[in-house]
Amino acid sequence: MGAVSTDERVPGERVPKQDRSRATRQRLLEAAVACLAEHGWAGSTVSVVAERAGVSRGAAQHHFPTREDLFTAAVEYVAEERSVALRALFPEGTAQDRRAVVAALVDLYTGPLFRAALHLWVAASNEDQLGPRVAELEARVGRETHRIAVELLGADESRPGARETVQGLLDMARGLGLANLLTDDTARRERVVTQWAALLDDALS
Repeated sequence: MGAVSTDERVPGERVPKQDRSRATRQRLLEAAVACLAEHGWAGSTVSVVAERAGVSRGAAQHHFPTREDLFTAAVEYVAEERSVALRALFPEGTAQDRRAVVAALVDLYTGPLFRAALHLWVAASNEDQLGPRVAELEARVGRETHRIAVELLGADESRPGARETVQGLLDMARGLGLANLLTDDTARRERVVTQWAALLDDALS
């Protein structure tokens, strides 16, 4: 057999490097969200995130040149992952059990992503460089969450009040997430979810 040419070797050599780069980026994003949720904006520096992710500060800045780049990308990344996970719970789209949809949507606002996003919102209110990025990110995430909710609930937004009903559900879910930050609000949340599901059945059917 003849020797393998340089052109034949290059594609095979590049794949592992690309995989390593993607893996490093993902570790940084996940570490950033965890740090933001646990330590808030003030305690979440690029160095802290890099150490948690097990990479050098230089490697972190190669992927994300600024702190603002890192944390907005991190929250967006996890928000997208949560959207994928939410859709995976209802692979056929519109769900028959609206209570399950309401519960799943509420869960979006009671985990570490919401806690991290909240810290980012607070920081954005005082950081001129961060504010516009977070506002744009929140608008994009909000639109996607609303689209998913409409689809899963089978809401016909051409009907008067349907859009506002779905938006009210998401606002309520965000409020439950805030209540859960200080204390375990599981029991009350379950009752509220049940009641909202009943209200949605009346309003959207």
